[in-house]
Amino acid sequence: MVRWGFWKNRTHNLARMSMGDLVVAFFSYYAVLVYLGFAGASLWLAIRWFEGWVPLIAAGAFAALVYPFAWYVLHRWVLHGQYLYRSPLTAKVWKRIHFDHHQDPHNLVVLFGALYTTIPTIALVTIPIGYLIGGKSAAALAFAMGIVTTLFYEFCHCVQHLNTTPKSAFMRQIKKRHLAHHFHNEQGNFGITNFLWDRVFGTHYAEPKLRPKSATVFNIGYTEEMAQRYPWVAALSDGTRGDSNPRRFRTDEGDAPSPRAGR
Repeated sequence: MVRWGFWKNRTHNLARMSMGDLVVAFFSYYAVLVYLGFAGASLWLAIRWFEGWVPLIAAGAFAALVYPFAWYVLHRWVLHGQYLYRSPLTAKVWKRIHFDHHQDPHNLVVLFGALYTTIPTIALVTIPIGYLIGGKSAAALAFAMGIVTTLFYEFCHCVQHLNTTPKSAFMRQIKKRHLAHHFHNEQGNFGITNFLWDRVFGTHYAEPKLRPKSATVFNIGYTEEMAQRYPWVAALSDGTRGDSNPRRFRTDEGDAPSPRAGR
């Protein structure tokens, strides 16, 4: 992973970080800088190719509305699917983009999505429909909206793992549901900031008591039995794969603990 500034030689345990720490870490993270660059370039193209307000507004609204559904589909049936770890070709990707996050929920390093999966997905979801709505300008704006929405999702996701109580009722509510997804039952509450599609598909639960405790909440289905049959993720995990408790926060090899993260 690319590291500099606040990220160089530091660990980032969200359970020990303040909101100020998070803001600095978030806006200095290389993926966030790449997202901002893509969003800026896309907005510039939307202005350059401008042909009218109606298609731009329609494309932007479409991107903002479709993103929660696209995320729900990916989170539920791809990231929590039981097939990516079964092939050596996809095991490393699955480990990086979701298994590690459930094993070590408060580790900021593995919380962010990987650019090689997020950027193509955003482009595939937004650009074609944006183009059909209003040509090149609308396609560029739809992609920009997809990127901005992703940044909003990523920041809210980080806040959900901070060891603080959010001030707004909205943030408290979505944090409660997301932490239930991580620590009670992973087969529900797949949304990050929007649980509409959880309600539509019957996977929403407002209180942990409404669902039984899941035995696979930390390994998301990659049990000891599965690890023996499909050993690639376990081999990449250096023996830290766990079933009953989230992996203790640990530094990457060679990293020094962050004084700010250790507060």
